[in-house]
Amino acid sequence: MATLGASVLPNIAFSTIQVADFESKRPEMSKRNFMSKKIEEKIISVKANIKDKELAWMFENCFPNTLDTTVRHKMVDGKPDTFVITGDIDAMWLSDSSAQVFPYLKFCKDDEPLKKLIEGVIRRQTKCINIDPYANAFNEGPTGSEWKSDHTKMIPELHERKWEIDSLCYPIRLAYHYWKMTGDTSVFDAQWKVAMQSVYQTFVEQQRKKDKGPYSFMRTTQWQSDTAAGGGYGAPIKYTGLIVSIFRPSDDATMYPYLIPSNIFAVTSLRQVAEILDFMKDSSGLAKQCLDLATEVDNGIQ
Repeated sequence: MATLGASVLPNIAFSTIQVADFESKRPEMSKRNFMSKKIEEKIISVKANIKDKELAWMFENCFPNTLDTTVRHKMVDGKPDTFVITGDIDAMWLSDSSAQVFPYLKFCKDDEPLKKLIEGVIRRQTKCINIDPYANAFNEGPTGSEWKSDHTKMIPELHERKWEIDSLCYPIRLAYHYWKMTGDTSVFDAQWKVAMQSVYQTFVEQQRKKDKGPYSFMRTTQWQSDTAAGGGYGAPIKYTGLIVSIFRPSDDATMYPYLIPSNIFAVTSLRQVAEILDFMKDSSGLAKQCLDLATEVDNGIQ
């Protein structure tokens, strides 16, 4: 078997960025949204161990980007509140915001301001779920959005209302690992428990044992991937124990509503909620309900 070398690809020109071009693209310090001493120290130490200058340059610009440009952190009623915009869109996705701050979790134990920032993300996500568990993206306040004419139950606090299983799983993942990293259980307050009850109820509704449930979505659009088939309820399904997800994590409509990776995510998330509730000695019975539902969905996956 021949190896692929320069003689096989004689006409390909490989270009690299010149070393002189490896200047920081981060905002100047006064314009950064949030500064973490531990993250800055990590950037310096990692860069020192990366021999490839371009890769080191990419790491320096990318790793702190969420803190530099997308977080809005403040205190509300004495508790942290962090709104995280998604890239260049001035709205907060439950899934994206979780993933954006997740790489910083390991530094929280030794960086109290960073810990408070992520605590604020969890508290903001809890508020969002309690506003509407079917929404995937939220405004910072009741400002409305370009999607206010979507054919679903839009309210001014929502940026978009596409039902995606992962939208409820990602906040659980973030809160669970935050707890494991820091030992802080303050985020698991009464409002969080209400949100988890809502997560459970939404998952059960979208198993569609008896009917299609309360959620439907349609959009006036030329793009099939941006609206739901079946009059807003998705393609026909037969009950299997799985949870219907009308949209994928990409915000594109599912062709087959039983999205298996997201159902696997739901099983893991439900078990994490149960573990947290047991640790908190919650007596509501929700932990057992979550475990029973996880088993039912897992059986459906199998």
